[in-house]
Amino acid sequence: MLSTNSHNISENEISKIVYESGFLVHKSLGPGLLESAYEECMFYEIKKQGLFVEKQKPMPLFYDEIKMDVGY
Repeated sequence: MLSTNSHNISENEISKIVYESGFLVHKSLGPGLLESAYEECMFYEIKKQGLFVEKQKPMPLFYDEIKMDVGY
């Protein structure tokens, strides 16, 4: 179980929130926008459901055991 702002929630419930948020955003905006537009709306919808969300969190990229200067 993962914790939200007020209660414990299962991975299945989190998946449902993310899936339904994506469906709602796409239904509202339609296709053809920049990824950043969908990202902002998804961020808003998921936070609105009470989940903790981070955007574009830096994460290292390793290739052939070498840390690359790219990635998130």
